[in-house]
Amino acid sequence: MNLAIKDIRHNLGRFVLTTFGISLLLMLVIGMGGIYRGLVEEATLLLDRIGADLWVVQKDTRGPFAEISRIPRSVEDRVLAVPGVESASSFISHTIQREYRGRPLRLTIQGLSWPADRGQWLPIFSGRTIGQAHYEMVADKSSDLNVGDRIPLGKNIYTVVGLTYKMSSTSGDSMAFLTLTDAQDVQFDLSNEAIRNEREARVNRLQSLDLGNVQPQLSDIVGGKSSGIPALGTSMVSAVIVHVKPGCNPSSVAAKIASWPDVSVYTHAGQSELLLRGMVDKARRQLGLFRVLLIMVSAVIMALILYTLTLDKLHDIAMLKLMGARNSVILALIMQQALLLGILGFFIANLIGNWLFPLFPRRVVIVQGDLMQLAVIVIAISILASLLGIVKALRVDPSEVLS
Repeated sequence: MNLAIKDIRHNLGRFVLTTFGISLLLMLVIGMGGIYRGLVEEATLLLDRIGADLWVVQKDTRGPFAEISRIPRSVEDRVLAVPGVESASSFISHTIQREYRGRPLRLTIQGLSWPADRGQWLPIFSGRTIGQAHYEMVADKSSDLNVGDRIPLGKNIYTVVGLTYKMSSTSGDSMAFLTLTDAQDVQFDLSNEAIRNEREARVNRLQSLDLGNVQPQLSDIVGGKSSGIPALGTSMVSAVIVHVKPGCNPSSVAAKIASWPDVSVYTHAGQSELLLRGMVDKARRQLGLFRVLLIMVSAVIMALILYTLTLDKLHDIAMLKLMGARNSVILALIMQQALLLGILGFFIANLIGNWLFPLFPRRVVIVQGDLMQLAVIVIAISILASLLGIVKALRVDPSEVLS
């Protein structure tokens, strides 16, 4: 006869409610760990998907994911001339927020270096990758966009031709992929009035110089498109991503590029380290601290619950002692109930979490290693929490049943 099972059957309703309450608490612990893992995964997601060996960014900046980086697109051609470089492509990234169908639409725009990069590496959920140089978009399904939607951005309308899955930025915004030229058009878009004012200002500056009086025909050029003025710089990109030839040492290639006075170079590991130690470091530490606090709170609550359950059974324990029951029988009664509470609570928490976590606005990544670690912690907490009730039970005087 198992006294723990008999006692649970006798107080089944209380045991079920207690187990459910513990499971909700443990679900929060699992969820906090999953949010922590999801934050780290989102931070390095695009880095890992692209898989570049080197990132060439603006001098003395930390790259496009940590801060603003602006370098001329012509750097791509210079990088291609470096011995050991297999391929180089421009990269651009920026965040926009628009109104679409009466709700905010927030996207992190990523520019693909068309036609070399058509987005074949993207995890396509439905639809296809980009098939032409302009006016097509691939968005993540978390944006609630659908294939065929037409999104006005700047002066153009872009058609969603494909949906990806699990492609979010470090801030949790859905990613959208355009060709590099389209991404630049969206980023540097100006209103018509702003363009007219800028052209007029250029003409006025020219006319204020002697050159404008000597060569008045230059006014027609200065008052035209920026791309038609040779004196203006080339278009800017956020970074140039580099793939090194097989067998070549990325560090030696990086050293050659880093010697240039206008750029900085980071390896894949270096860029990832900058992200984790800079942009998301405080959030990671805060989530980790909350997880530790939740585990401590769970231990205290379980100890109080088991102590209360023991107090309710003091009369029964005194009766067992009066009948000659050994201390080991009483110890097993409390210890088995504690383990059942912890183990059942853990499994119920995992089941509820698997149902709820996909509904969270940000990614929750549950790792089996974390679950196994938490299971061991729960068992240890159950054993330690039962000690308070065991000490109280062993001090019960059998004569108390007669009173």
